[in-house]
Amino acid sequence: MKPACEVAQVISQQWNNIDHSEYFNLWQKRTLRLLRNCRTSAMGGHIDQCPDCSFLRISYNSCRNRHCPKCQVRAKQDWIAARMAELLPVPYFHVVFTLPAQVNLLCLYAPEKVYNALFACAWSVITSFANDSKHLGAKTGMISVLHTWGQNLSLHPHLHCIIPGGGITDEGQWKSARSKGRYLFPVKALSSVFRARMTDSLRKSFPKEDKNLFSSLFKTPWVVYAKPVFSGASSVVEYLGRYTHKIAISNHRLISVDEKAVSFFFKDYRNGSKNKAMSLEPMEFIWRFSLHILPRSFVRIRHFGILSSRKKALTIPQIFLQLKGCTVVLVKYQRSKAPALLCPCCKKALMKTLLRFDHRGPPSKYLNLKPIEICS
Repeated sequence: MKPACEVAQVISQQWNNIDHSEYFNLWQKRTLRLLRNCRTSAMGGHIDQCPDCSFLRISYNSCRNRHCPKCQVRAKQDWIAARMAELLPVPYFHVVFTLPAQVNLLCLYAPEKVYNALFACAWSVITSFANDSKHLGAKTGMISVLHTWGQNLSLHPHLHCIIPGGGITDEGQWKSARSKGRYLFPVKALSSVFRARMTDSLRKSFPKEDKNLFSSLFKTPWVVYAKPVFSGASSVVEYLGRYTHKIAISNHRLISVDEKAVSFFFKDYRNGSKNKAMSLEPMEFIWRFSLHILPRSFVRIRHFGILSSRKKALTIPQIFLQLKGCTVVLVKYQRSKAPALLCPCCKKALMKTLLRFDHRGPPSKYLNLKPIEICS
C-alpha cells in the first residue's frame, strides 16, 4: 500500500531552505537531493510496452541511495538471499552495543572516527570473551549493523550484532557455547569491558577533547543488550532482515506533511513501547533526518571473524561438514535485476522495455497514446 506522505515530499517543499542552509554539509545536501528526485522525471526513466495489447507504462528511475525510504526493499531481499546459505546450524544471539548520550557531540563533527571505533571495540570485546576458555575458548564470528537513530529521529548510535553460539577451536573443531543456547557471555562483564575500551579509543582519537567528558563516561552505566535468537534459518533471517537495510524513518510512519509541521508515529520504549505521534517543524525534521546520513563510502554492515569475507569460504563449509555431515556452496552477493512484470492490462504477456529517457522526460508522442500508465 502506497503511503500517504513521503520524506521526499518534505525535502521538496523545503529545498530552497536546505540549499541555502549552513546546517547541512555538501554530502548531506547531495544525499537529500537524490532522495528528493527519486522516481521522478529528474532521474530519467524507461517506457515499457506489452507486446499483446500495446499497453504502455512510463516508469521513473530510483536513486538507489542507502538512505532512501523507497530503495531498500530489493537491496534487503538480495542481501538476505545471499546470507541464507551462510547461516550455520547453531543457535544465534542478538547483541546490541549502545553509546551513551555524552558521545553524541563527537558523533556530530567526527562521525566516521566514532563509528569506526564502535565497530572495532565491539568486535574486540566479543573476541576477548570468545577466546577466554572460561567463556568459550574458540574463535567466533559476528555480523554487525550500525544504526544511529532513535524512534524520534534523535541521535542514538548503537550496533546490532548477530553472533553464532559457538566458535572454532585451534584444532579446527566446532565448539558450542556452554550455555546450550540460553546466553552467550555475561552481560554486565561485557558492558564494563566495552565501556573501558570504547572510552580509551575515544580518548586516543580525540586527544584535544575536554578530559571531563571521558571521566563522565565512567560515571554512566553503559548498556549491552543480549538475548538468544531461536535456532533455525527462518528466525535468524528475520532478525537479519529487520536490521540490515533499515533507515532512519520509513514513509509509512509519516502521518501528515505540510509547510508548518511534519507528523509521524514513533514507539515510546520508556512507556511500554506504545505508539505515539510527534510533530516537528519541517526544517527540524530534515535536520534530524540528516544526522543519520553516513559519511561517504562508510561501511555500515560488517562481517568479522569466521563470518568475514576472507574466512567464511573455508570456515562455513568446515562447520557444516562437522555438524551436518554435508557441505554448502556459498553464494556471491549480486544486485538483482528488475523483475519482468506481467502486463497489468491484459495480464497475459510480460512487459518489454521500449526505450529509455533522461531527465528531459519521455518523448511527447508517447504521452498521448492510450492506454498508458505513469508510475512514480
